[in-house]
Amino acid sequence: MHNGPRTVTTNRQSRPAAPFDARPRRFTSNRPDPQRSQNAQRNYERYLALAQAQARSGDTIGAENYYQHAEHYFRSMSADRETT
Repeated sequence: MHNGPRTVTTNRQSRPAAPFDARPRRFTSNRPDPQRSQNAQRNYERYLALAQAQARSGDTIGAENYYQHAEHYFRSMSADRETT
């Protein structure tokens, strides 16, 4: 291990970070994305199954956690249906 002064030699000068307004932005469209809808459906079913398994095993807190995740994806699917 080196405990003395550390010297770094570099040819690059550090630049300050770009201001927030100058950073590239990603814009999303309002078009429904069938892939997103399929992913939401798949995740909803997965978390619902996990919640039911936790409930059967007696872990009500774990089940509630998974039910909340499932609800998120259910709302996402509902929002996708409203935009079509």
